[in-house]
Amino acid sequence: MAGNFFLVGLMGAGKTTVGRALARRAGKTFYDSDHEIEARTGVRVATIFEIEGEERFRDRETSVIGDLVKLNDIVLATGGGAVLRQENRQLLRRHGTVIYLRAPIDDLLARTLHDKNRPLLQTADPRAKLEALFNERDPLYREVADLVIDTSQQNVNQLIIDLEHALADHLNGRAG
Repeated sequence: MAGNFFLVGLMGAGKTTVGRALARRAGKTFYDSDHEIEARTGVRVATIFEIEGEERFRDRETSVIGDLVKLNDIVLATGGGAVLRQENRQLLRRHGTVIYLRAPIDDLLARTLHDKNRPLLQTADPRAKLEALFNERDPLYREVADLVIDTSQQNVNQLIIDLEHALADHLNGRAG
């Protein structure tokens, strides 16, 4: 399948896991925008949040996304908040097929509960924070997405097969 595929969705939706598997099967190069930020700065995302704040992190994220979308035949897993900036949504829409990986709050919470590298979830009530993030970002994910894929099923291989069929239909003009 030709072109770039960009994955959006909340933390824990499976963007990195699905992205790696999709890239492998499609013969594309996989990138994760958070990992790219860490590689460029030599610092973990959580540390950037702590020292520079979310706004400065978002500046770095926009710069990295702007560079990566210009590459060819890639699969890019974006950070959960990348869609907050209109500029990022436009970059993603302009340079590839955007796939929203959507999962129920219970699944997201189970997948992220013990991960200390999620700065936005270092709070007394991670469920309430995830619900607030979902309510804020779901409309933005839907706005930018060419496809919405439910990742609540745990079998990654079946998820990739379903995603490949949805992508083929979309790229052949049979879905939208």
